[in-house]
Amino acid sequence: MTEPTYNPWHHKPWWCQPWSIILTAITLTGGTWVVTHLWWLTVIVGIPLGLWMSFFVFLWPSLMRQALAQQSSEPLTPPN
Repeated sequence: MTEPTYNPWHHKPWWCQPWSIILTAITLTGGTWVVTHLWWLTVIVGIPLGLWMSFFVFLWPSLMRQALAQQSSEPLTPPN
């Protein structure tokens, strides 16, 4: 029997879930295009939002799992 995998999303509120992060990035990037019709401004808005979304949806969960694994493998030492 395998041990259940830690899911960091269970500890986040609804507004910080993968679906809300992706929806926010798409809405803001698309909204920039709808309002301005300037491709260069849409790209300027979309790149940081895409990086932000990618970090929190793909990289952050694996970093949390690694931190938990490292923390659970370290021996407990009493505080000084």
